[in-house]
Amino acid sequence: MSESGTSRPWESPDQSEAKRRVLALAHEYLVPGRVETFAQLGIQLTIGRREAYRFWDLDGREFLDVHLNGGTYNLGHRHPALVLALTEALQTLDIGNHHFPSAARAELAARLAACTPGDLHYTVFASGGGEAVDVAIKSARRFTGRRKVVAMASGYHGHTGLSGCAGDDANARYFASDRPDEFVKVPFNDLDAMHAALRSCDVAAVILETIPATYGFPVPADDYLPGVASLCREYGALYIADEVQTGLGRTGWLWGVEAWGVQPDILVTGKGLSGGLYPIAATVLRRDVGAWLKDNAWGHVSTFGGAEPGCVVAARVLDLCSDPATLAHVNRMSDYLYAGLDDLRSRLGFVQEIRRKGVVMGLVFDSPTGGLEMMSALYQCGVWALVAGFDRAALQFKPGLLVDRAYADELLSRFESALQAAKSRHR
Repeated sequence: MSESGTSRPWESPDQSEAKRRVLALAHEYLVPGRVETFAQLGIQLTIGRREAYRFWDLDGREFLDVHLNGGTYNLGHRHPALVLALTEALQTLDIGNHHFPSAARAELAARLAACTPGDLHYTVFASGGGEAVDVAIKSARRFTGRRKVVAMASGYHGHTGLSGCAGDDANARYFASDRPDEFVKVPFNDLDAMHAALRSCDVAAVILETIPATYGFPVPADDYLPGVASLCREYGALYIADEVQTGLGRTGWLWGVEAWGVQPDILVTGKGLSGGLYPIAATVLRRDVGAWLKDNAWGHVSTFGGAEPGCVVAARVLDLCSDPATLAHVNRMSDYLYAGLDDLRSRLGFVQEIRRKGVVMGLVFDSPTGGLEMMSALYQCGVWALVAGFDRAALQFKPGLLVDRAYADELLSRFESALQAAKSRHR
């Protein structure tokens, strides 16, 4: 009990003093609502040691990580090659001065131009995906002279200014930051709705997560993304591919849109670009769309965007994620994990649908809150996965790019235990 006599649901008798202290401080000074919400679900996670695709709670409990913080840890926690790249960079570099060119920043921009689809050319660096989305929308508005943006009703693009307007309407309204006159939302996978939104010829851009993460990773129909790109060309809107979660090899392609043959006008990447070690994100623009970089040299500035040690790490991330051997491994492990999950579905039930493109995976359950229930059950079995925020029947299930069969077998075994526990509650 607290001094005021109220209970502290995030505390339990078996917690270590270190864990109890962290939870108390976080509740008092940092994220009280999150601490309370997770505690109501029986989750009291405080991450301590971490390595590859595992981490350990401050109490010493081991977890297999298939959340990966949205793909930030695509290559694992503290990948040795990335740690080495960062520590070597820090021998001579600091974040640099964002007003001037630097070798690390310029070389990474050239790499992004070379490895992104179509004729993307200029890069604007940011410190996170939300800021990078803001840059994408500003660039599209400048290029087209239009203000309206079309986004998915089930999409998520960050919580900053413009990115927040393009994503969760409820959260934008909560902070009195919604702009329904400028941000039009349409259903995912509905080309007729997209056509209706674009035919007025007043749309600057369509922004799409290639596979919407917070909606549980529903895979688009074969003709959907190419159809959106075609409609954008027809009506003079730009196509912004939000590849923050689906890029960098997760789909078995370096960029998710490549699986559908789409060449966007703007591509946004982040999370995994950091290697989980140094914050960095990027907006990659077609040459003409980025012409403002000549006309207005300080049109966007970001003190920490493209910090030099982050650029060194990101270049090594691109090496590892674009390696044909890595991409082939992603597809092999996707098949292996799917076979195991499908076997559990056929034997045990409760799993209604297995969605996947490479190791971008979403699981849908036979309960309106099945994703939430499985998140809690998996936590109890030593697996960390996150419910899909826009569909509580679904669970985001995101294995890393480099997981091997031994890890997959252990993951499937723990998943089976969690599935049995969750299913038993519905008998």
